[in-house]
Amino acid sequence: MTNNGRRVVFEVDGDTLDAPVAPGQVLRTVLRDAGVHSVKKGCDAGDCGACSVLVDGDPVHSCVYPAHRLDGRAVTTAAGLGTPDAPHPIQQAFVDAAGFQCGFCTAGMVVTASTFTEADRDDLPRLLKGNICRCTGYRSIRDAICGVGNTVAPAVGEAAGRSVKAPAGLRVVTGREEFTLDSPAPTALLHIAVLGSPHPHARIVAIDTAAALALPGVHAVLTHHDSPATLFSTGRHEDREDDPDDGLVLDPVLRFRGQRVAAVVAESRRQAELARDAIVVEYEQLPAVFDPEEARLPGAPLLHGEKTSEVSRIAFPERNTVAAMHGETGDVEAALAAADTTVEGTWTTQRVSHGSLETHATRGWLDDDGRLVLRTSSQVPFLVRDEIAHVFGLPEDRVRVFTKRVGGGFGGKQELLTEDLVTLAVLATGHPVQYEFTRDDEFTIAPTRHPMRVRVRLGATADGTLTALHVDQLMDTGAYGNHGVGVMYHSVHESVAVYRCASKRVDAESVYTNNLPSGAFRGYGLGQVIFAIESAMDELAIRLGIDPFELRRKNVVVPGDAMVVTDPDEETDLIWGSYGLDQCLDLVEEALAGPDAQPAPEGPTWSTGTGMALAMIATMPPRGHFADTTVELRPDGGYDIGVGTAEFGNGTTTVHTQLVATALGTTPDRVSVRQSDTDVARYDSGAFGSAGVVVAGKALWAAAHKLRAAMIDRALTLAGGAADVVDGGTAPEVVPGGVVVTRASSAGSAGSAGSAGTRLVTVDELLADGPLVADGSHDGTPRSVAFNVHAFKVAVDRSTGEVRMLRSIQAADAGTVLNPEQLRGQIEGGTAQAIGTALYEEMMLDGEGRVLTTALRNYRLPKFSDVPETEVHFATTHDELGPLGAKSMSEAPYNPVAPALANAIRDALGVRPHELPMSRDRLWRLAR
Repeated sequence: MTNNGRRVVFEVDGDTLDAPVAPGQVLRTVLRDAGVHSVKKGCDAGDCGACSVLVDGDPVHSCVYPAHRLDGRAVTTAAGLGTPDAPHPIQQAFVDAAGFQCGFCTAGMVVTASTFTEADRDDLPRLLKGNICRCTGYRSIRDAICGVGNTVAPAVGEAAGRSVKAPAGLRVVTGREEFTLDSPAPTALLHIAVLGSPHPHARIVAIDTAAALALPGVHAVLTHHDSPATLFSTGRHEDREDDPDDGLVLDPVLRFRGQRVAAVVAESRRQAELARDAIVVEYEQLPAVFDPEEARLPGAPLLHGEKTSEVSRIAFPERNTVAAMHGETGDVEAALAAADTTVEGTWTTQRVSHGSLETHATRGWLDDDGRLVLRTSSQVPFLVRDEIAHVFGLPEDRVRVFTKRVGGGFGGKQELLTEDLVTLAVLATGHPVQYEFTRDDEFTIAPTRHPMRVRVRLGATADGTLTALHVDQLMDTGAYGNHGVGVMYHSVHESVAVYRCASKRVDAESVYTNNLPSGAFRGYGLGQVIFAIESAMDELAIRLGIDPFELRRKNVVVPGDAMVVTDPDEETDLIWGSYGLDQCLDLVEEALAGPDAQPAPEGPTWSTGTGMALAMIATMPPRGHFADTTVELRPDGGYDIGVGTAEFGNGTTTVHTQLVATALGTTPDRVSVRQSDTDVARYDSGAFGSAGVVVAGKALWAAAHKLRAAMIDRALTLAGGAADVVDGGTAPEVVPGGVVVTRASSAGSAGSAGSAGTRLVTVDELLADGPLVADGSHDGTPRSVAFNVHAFKVAVDRSTGEVRMLRSIQAADAGTVLNPEQLRGQIEGGTAQAIGTALYEEMMLDGEGRVLTTALRNYRLPKFSDVPETEVHFATTHDELGPLGAKSMSEAPYNPVAPALANAIRDALGVRPHELPMSRDRLWRLAR
């Protein structure tokens, strides 16, 4: 049929598609409904480009392309450009350049880039304005488009330390790597639509679902009457008691706008939404509070006043305080009074969205054995399994949770946001059920970075020696305390401990408000407090007339120092595995003295300035982080590894294959990974706290070496006995075909192959007596520390507030660098995300808990044109705790960026910014 609003016939990747089209439907949903999963959903508003396809050769955003225009046209997706065996040149270029991390944006990115000519390379900021990448920082994308290769094919046994390609690379760039919902929908799949609270604080008095239940396609309407009575937290940690039990799957008391009131389960999303709108609710509105300063005052409305500290682990429910820390070493007031110079200021940081392009989503069903199965977009599948079992009273072995590739996380998927509601719906209906967040949901109900108010007071002698450091931190944890305890404690730990100072005081509180919840975000609170402390340190350097690098060198901790917050006698597993902060300071200072990447703008309103900042971070989460892994020899001579860590752009899968390949004398392409599935891998706390390499990676390194030893033992037995072989010979060697055993002489070496005295014990021989598999584990302790130093040179237009970044430099103490290109990409991506935090990104609320920022176009994630190229330098260190001496480096690059940029702006304007983001309007007012 033609464009009559019912069916269209068009070509997709060379095949003819005759598809039904509803009025107002767009191309993206037609393609996804037809099983074309190479097209992604990032925004459904034409803002991000994840859904980009070619229509008759022209790139379009399929989420806003009217489906009724399709008749007779040819559509090409990333899957139609090429295959993993025969990729399009631009797809191969993205693999060779490591031009992706999570890869969710990549299918759309390569489609757009496939239309570029060589002449377009100078116009990439304009041509890529419709394609957003949250992970890479764009430099590697530019390299891919310009034909720059950044990866290598390592020799046998030499994978670690090389820029190895991601194992899933060709599948990612051709749109064939599965993300959470990229598989055929189960038969009779039902969909969830949620009714959200219109009030910031209310109690449900009555709820009438009769009209909703009577509508076509509706299978269930779930309310608080159907909810388990078990309190829990959406925040997930190894120890579930790290977070307060303050929420229910469906709660009769609503504490923020948008909180679940009821959930409709229907045969289509449209039917579910129509039924949702038919639910009638009577509310009793309750007093609300939105300012954390007011929320902890006597007489303020209480959000969880009915709960107890003993049961829910809320520090002070009677004053809305989730957690509090008040401690001191020395005498800060006396030290400030005696100081030659003091600095005092208050800094505020905003609410930030994670901006992961894949939204939260879960698909659940009951398998043939009646077990609950959840396929979800999560950083922590095992922790989700355990909590689902706890909340719903299920044995853990009756719950399976698994992820495919996850489209970005940054801490936002260290939460349980969709899995519990899907579980409730599956158990209520017996049908497969899917719940997928919209982009609006990501802004209005998904947790954000914690907004903070941080007051810092410093005292120092005339030569720059710190004598007093006081941090007074207040954070808005929102309506629920998920991560409200951990973020508070972490935010004032390494940020304070990095400096030697005889007198320190910390006053920190995490406070409930009727705003949407906050949660885990890259850096886990350190970025907010480091912004304040490093700004204050810069102001101290200015007042004392001391170079900012020298002031840091004079006061930072060095090996042998205790890492003190407020208790010098605190027992801790944080140790000096290695130290590279001194190198980082030197590397950045030397680079900053070099030529500018671009000239400063000319004109009387432009001023230039430089600034720097540093950060320290522990290499693993505290209180344990566990990984149990396996490595098995396959009959074809390759290896299967089992590891619970999820891949969401963190790059751990690549490094895991490198470590195993190096230990077992093979290449990464001969290593297959079974991961992030509670049925096929052993326990793993999850991919958070930058633990993927230093915990799971170390466990795999141990497992690979155990397997290597077992292979050699079996080979020696097959070769005639260890004593005869080893005495006078060389050590056996694991090679791709088996194990090479060398004798002192060839006497008695029947069946030996190759040169005299040498025998290859083949894989078939090794496996003749049964499987060869080894396990390895790590418990996440002791922990080391990593360091990052960042510097900027900027130009600021005092007449408009515009900031241009002329230089961006970061040095990282990452220990042994296992994959230089991948690590460079992590640092660039962290820097780009932090630039967004520092200059552009801000979730706006109306003062009554209503989120005003509900679309990417109004949020300003950094685009290609917004991000400068960052010069990346690595300190030369070897950490005794990490695999092959490596440290973690996923969160760390984010933390020093905002203060370094603020210090550069302060140098340019002569006035200090105290508020993030440092948007044009704020800087324009500051410069008046």
